[in-house]
Amino acid sequence: MRKLKRIAEKSDNLIEIEEPISSGELKSRQADYPALAPNQFAKKYRSQLFQPVKVNWKRKAFEIQLNSCANPYCKWFGMQQERFESVKHKPYRYKLTGNPKDNEQRVTCNPDPVRPEVGYMTWNCKSTTYSNWSAAEEIARLATIRSVQDLEAEYSFHRELCVNEHMTPFAHPKEFYKRGKSTSNSQKWQCKACKKITNVLPKQRESFSYHQQRNDVLHSFALALVNRTPVKRTCEMLQIGSNTYYSKLEWLYRRCLEFLERHETNKLANMNFDNLWLNTDKLIYNLNNIRRRGHSNKRYDNLEDKQMQTHIVVSADVHSRYVFASDIAYDWDARLDEIERDTLLYKDDHVDDFSRKNARLRFSHAPQPPTEHDTQSQNEYMAELAEFDRRRKYIEGLHVNSTYTTFAQFWLLKQMVNAKEWRFVTDEDSSIMTALYRAYAREISLGEAHHFLCKIDRSKSLQDAFKEHQEGRKDLTAWGMSHGIDDASISKLAYLKLKEIFKIHRFYEEIPIGSKNYRKWAKNPIEHPLPSIDQGWFWVDCTTDLSSYEPKQIANMILNVNDKATSAFMQQIRRRISILERPLVTARGDGKSYIYANFNPKYAQYALTILRTFYNFCLPYKSWDKRKLTPAQRLGLTDKQFTIKDIIYLM
Repeated sequence: MRKLKRIAEKSDNLIEIEEPISSGELKSRQADYPALAPNQFAKKYRSQLFQPVKVNWKRKAFEIQLNSCANPYCKWFGMQQERFESVKHKPYRYKLTGNPKDNEQRVTCNPDPVRPEVGYMTWNCKSTTYSNWSAAEEIARLATIRSVQDLEAEYSFHRELCVNEHMTPFAHPKEFYKRGKSTSNSQKWQCKACKKITNVLPKQRESFSYHQQRNDVLHSFALALVNRTPVKRTCEMLQIGSNTYYSKLEWLYRRCLEFLERHETNKLANMNFDNLWLNTDKLIYNLNNIRRRGHSNKRYDNLEDKQMQTHIVVSADVHSRYVFASDIAYDWDARLDEIERDTLLYKDDHVDDFSRKNARLRFSHAPQPPTEHDTQSQNEYMAELAEFDRRRKYIEGLHVNSTYTTFAQFWLLKQMVNAKEWRFVTDEDSSIMTALYRAYAREISLGEAHHFLCKIDRSKSLQDAFKEHQEGRKDLTAWGMSHGIDDASISKLAYLKLKEIFKIHRFYEEIPIGSKNYRKWAKNPIEHPLPSIDQGWFWVDCTTDLSSYEPKQIANMILNVNDKATSAFMQQIRRRISILERPLVTARGDGKSYIYANFNPKYAQYALTILRTFYNFCLPYKSWDKRKLTPAQRLGLTDKQFTIKDIIYLM
C-alpha cells in the first residue's frame, strides 16, 4: 500500500552535484582575492570553462558541459576542449575571446591543425559561454519541483526505560496491541510492556483527507482553477479564506505530481519511440512584483519595476499535442543571503560569469567592497549594492535566465523519453536554439536529431490568414492539374510538390575551400505549401544537415513542421488560468492592467502543472482522424479519458 506523499524540497538533494572547486583552490582564492586585480583573478581561475560538472541522479552518473561549439555544421560541434600535443605550439580546439565587462565572452573555434581536409570545416564559430555548475543547479531545481517524496514521521512507541524500547510495530507486531483507528483513519498501536499508545501515519487509501479540512470543496476548487476563476471569486463561491485557497492549490499540485508519476513517468520509462517530434516555445507573462509585508511605504522612489517579464518554457509532442513540460524560469527558493555566502566563499564577484555557481540567476553574485587592486569605484559599488538590497524588500526568489531553464528542460526530457530519433520544431529564438544544440549535441552529430525552424508572421489578422489558407489550397490544386494529378488529396499534393522542390532546394550551401566544398547553413527557408487556417503562409528552415536524406524523406519531414502543439496549450494557459491571462485595458483606456497577475511564481508553477495534467489526460480534441481523444490517449500513455475526480482520487 502506498505511503502518503509530500512535495520534494531543495534539501532532499534528489540530484547530487559534485562541487567543481577543490578545497585547495578555495584556500588559494581566499589568498589571491585581495592581492590580484579582478581580471587577473578571473584569468587564474578560469578552468571551469571547459571542466564538466558531475551529477548523480537515480543511481546514474552524468556530466554537464555546455561550453563547446554550437554550430551543427562545424567540425568541432559539441566536442569538448582538447589540446593537440602532436602539433607545433600545441594549439587548443577552442579559445576564449571577448570582453567580460561587456558580457561578450565567447568560445571561439580554432582551425583543425591535424586533419583540416577531413569532414566538416571549422567556421571560426563564436558560441556564448555558460556556467556548467549553474546549469546543473537548474536541472536539480526542475527535477525537484516535479517530484514527490514519501512522507516519513519519527515515532516514539515507548515510554522511558521500556524493556522493548528498540522494537517497532512494523518489525515486531507481536509486541504491540492494535487499538483501533484514529479520526484520520490511521492505525493505533500500544506497547504490551509500557502500554504507550501511538498513532502512525495512514496510507493513501486509508485517509484521502489527511490534514485536509473542507476536502468536500476540492472538486469545485479544481474546476474553478482550470476555468479562469479569479482567486477572490473562488474564495467567495466556496466560502473559504485565501490561506485555505493556497493550501488547496498546493495539495492539488501534489496530487497531480503523484498522478503524473504513475501515469506519465512510469509509463514513459517502458515506452520506445522510433521518432519523436517535439515543439518548444516560450510564453511571456508579467509578474506582479510587490514588496514583502513590512517593507511597503508611501514613497515611490527606490522601486523595482511593478511588472517583471517572466518566461514559461513549454515542450509538447507535435502529433499528439501531449505537453511533456511547462516550467517557469523563476527560482522561488533562491535567497539573497545564500548568494552572499556563495560570493564570500567562492569569490564569485571577481570570476567570470561562466565560473559562478549562481550565473543562472538575476543576481549571480553579491556586491563586495572594492579591494586594493579593484577596478570598481566606491560609487559603482554603492549603486550595485543599493540595487541588490532593494531586491530584499520584494517577494522572495529570483528570475532565472531562460536559456538555463530551457537546457534543463531538454536535458530532463532526454532522460525521461526513450526515442531513437528526435525532431525539434521551434521559432528562431536564440535561447531555445542554443539550449537545444547543447542538450542534444551528441544526437545531432550522429544524425539522430534534426532541428526545424517554423517562421510565422504573428501580425496577420485571422481574415488575412484564412484568405492565404484558401489561396494555398487553390495553388496546390492548380499545380496538381498542371502536372497531370487531379485525383490526389491536398496533403498528397503538398508532399509531391515538396518532393519536386527538394530535388533542387537545399537548406545548406556549399563553400569551396581549396579543392573541396564544405557545407554551411544557408538560412534559405522555403514557404510551406499548406498555409494554416489561422496563421496563413509560414516559412520552414532546417539548421541541421539533411544532405544524407532523399527528397521524399525531407518532404515528409517538412509536412510535419508546425507549432500547433505549443500554441494550443498556451491558448489554454491564457484562457483557463486567471493569474496568467492577457492584460486588461485600464478603466481610463490609456494603458494595460495586470490586475489578476500573481505575485508569487511558485503558485503559477502549481497552476501550470495542474492545467498540464488536466489538459493531457482530461481534455479530448478532434483531429484529422475525426476521433475525439485526449493527448495522453493519442501518445499511447493510456486508453481512457480521465476526469478531475480521477486525478484528485488517484484513479
